[in-house]
Amino acid sequence: MEQRPGAGARARYWLDTTLARGTSALVGWLVLVCLAVVVPASAALVWTSGHAPATLSGKVAAIWRLTGETMRLGGTTGSPARVALSVLLALVALVYVSTLVGLITTGLTERLIALRRGRSKLLERGHLVVLGWSEQVFTVVSELVAAGANQRRSAVAILADRDKTAMEESLQSKVGPTGRTRLICRSGPSADPAVLALTSPATADSVIVLPPDASRSDADVVKALLALRATARGGDVTVPVVAAVRDSGYLLAARLAAGPRGVVLESDTVTARLIAQAARRPGLSLVHRDLLDFAGDEFYPAAHPSLAGREFGEALLSYGNASAVGLIRGGVPWLNPPARTVLEPDDQLLVIAADDDTAELADCAPLVDERSVAGPRPSDTRPERLLVLGWNRRAPLVLREWGRNAPPGSVADVVADEDEAVVRAACDDDGDVGDGDGSGWTCVALRGDTTRPETLAGLDLGSYDSVIVLGQEPRAGEPSEEPDTRTLVTLLVLRHLEGRTGRELPVVTELTDDGNRPLAPLGPGADVIISGKLIGLLMAQISQNHHLADVFDELFSAGGTQIHLRSAADYVVTGHETSFATVVAAARARGECAIGYRSHADAHRVPGYGLRLNPSKADRRRWSDGDEVVVIAGEGRRGAVSSGGVPLARRTPRG
Repeated sequence: MEQRPGAGARARYWLDTTLARGTSALVGWLVLVCLAVVVPASAALVWTSGHAPATLSGKVAAIWRLTGETMRLGGTTGSPARVALSVLLALVALVYVSTLVGLITTGLTERLIALRRGRSKLLERGHLVVLGWSEQVFTVVSELVAAGANQRRSAVAILADRDKTAMEESLQSKVGPTGRTRLICRSGPSADPAVLALTSPATADSVIVLPPDASRSDADVVKALLALRATARGGDVTVPVVAAVRDSGYLLAARLAAGPRGVVLESDTVTARLIAQAARRPGLSLVHRDLLDFAGDEFYPAAHPSLAGREFGEALLSYGNASAVGLIRGGVPWLNPPARTVLEPDDQLLVIAADDDTAELADCAPLVDERSVAGPRPSDTRPERLLVLGWNRRAPLVLREWGRNAPPGSVADVVADEDEAVVRAACDDDGDVGDGDGSGWTCVALRGDTTRPETLAGLDLGSYDSVIVLGQEPRAGEPSEEPDTRTLVTLLVLRHLEGRTGRELPVVTELTDDGNRPLAPLGPGADVIISGKLIGLLMAQISQNHHLADVFDELFSAGGTQIHLRSAADYVVTGHETSFATVVAAARARGECAIGYRSHADAHRVPGYGLRLNPSKADRRRWSDGDEVVVIAGEGRRGAVSSGGVPLARRTPRG
């Protein structure tokens, strides 16, 4: 037999039903509850008062007056009509005051919500504007904060179609203390000119347009650049702009929209070039990361008129705490010019230094020990073997960049859970691919799951010079997973097989999330390319000095002047102690600029993994066969400058 609900349950149900009838029921219950509390309390006060009226009617009138004063009902006594009019006037006053308070509260609430959403216009000058939101925003903002650490006051405005409070909390969590730099968040679509105007881009020092996380959202970057043009007077963007796109199909449109002072990076191509360069020269990613962040030494222009009329080769040994790597002539950077290039009065030297005002002149020529300079050694031109594990949209670019500098007869084996015809077609698109006859390089496509041990166990891992592990992108119709998951599993299997073969392979790993770097089962100094972070570092550097766009374009190009890690035995006699100035002089004789070294003995023991950029020329150390020298070397862009050092034509500005 079903048990009937108790009296308490029925009372609660009746009360819930009554309150659900609407506002009138709520007001009625509120009045009854207030009267049930106020009237007895007023009666108790009147009856216990020493000046209470003697008659009952007097006491009732006193209770009414006290109740009326408490509930703001007037409390007038007299005839019933007089009491009713008093209550009516009190209710009118109560409604008026309540309505006025409600209107004021609503207005203030709407204003506070608008401020919380970040819809007020900035009244800043000389600030930096960041448009868009992706994982790169934390890298860019962190670097801008580091760049502004030595400034008196700076501000960074971030505009994204996200909640302002959420953006502020994320930045505070991942960026940390900002010192003298103020972070100002504004909420709204960056493609809307009216919203974009809130950041005052016309008075900014630079504008950075971040590529969205989605791989097919380059159109949003173009729209943001067009919105920037719409906010500019006359439709011409005069503020320097730095943007990035993934698809080369949007590159021309983005450069046209960015204007003549805009720099648009092709992020996938830059990432692919860095991966390919690191595969050929293990440890190179550490050099790139050190040069790109503001925590170490960076590229700066240095004006020293006293060096005019002297040769560039002399300038290499004219700084004790900076490394000269080129010059800026007519506004165009020129990396690694010939040593006999004569410096003109208007030239600026391009140096690697701790800050823009720390490069000091010092004659370091007496520090050179000519007896310690090594003689020439034959170059190694043997064919290379590369193993690529995984496949994504950047894989064809990586293979193309690697193949451009591969010695004849080199082989690239690609193991991926991808159709072999797709891989082969990507390789065949590169005209350098040969047919295995030694005239070019050969691409071999192998179908397999790189996360399974049996797939990698069937390979002769010991025969490869380097390994590239790429993250696989989710296919349409398949459940998506964290992009780096398969990469980490592949690295675990690879590490296990390395233990069986007894050889530690040089592995270049591509990750999308910097937070997964500590999880990667690799050595601390291994080459790990965080694609989004590197592009963010590059954009932050260029936003501070637009001359660096051409510098990094040259360094990250497939040919021309690049950064190299070469054996120290090519420069100095190993086993002997000598100064770094001797290394610089030896590199100068080879047509190169030495900017640092990597100690083999300290690769796993000291911060920086044995890498030291821009050491003092007076530093002395004992060089070993395993040590490497970091140099900037190459023929440079053909036709960019003549042999006499006079620019033939300025490079067309981006845009």
